[in-house]
Amino acid sequence: MSAQNEEHENCHVEPIEKTLDKNAITTAQAAFLSVHGMGCPRCATRVRNGLLLQEGVLFSDVILERGMAVVAYDPERVTPDHLIAAVANAGNDGRHNYQATLLQTVPASQVFHLS
Repeated sequence: MSAQNEEHENCHVEPIEKTLDKNAITTAQAAFLSVHGMGCPRCATRVRNGLLLQEGVLFSDVILERGMAVVAYDPERVTPDHLIAAVANAGNDGRHNYQATLLQTVPASQVFHLS
């Protein structure tokens, strides 16, 4: 077994499910984050879960291959700084170290086309 497989062997994480409030998307913002420190799909799930646990986060998707996260959030309840902190806290277990930087924010309605 490779060192990377051994490192991630006991790294299981269940994805959190959160129902998307389609009405809230109309007034939400979307943030694009660059995320560093993810090494496997479980890391991406851990980061996604950390974002979804934030009050005011409506949706989150993490693209491991691009080192990116897309987050829809209520700007009245959460800020991009909170999202960056949530990414860092998702890895705050002594084994994982995630860092995020804000790339861009736009109205969520420009990113999420819900019918």
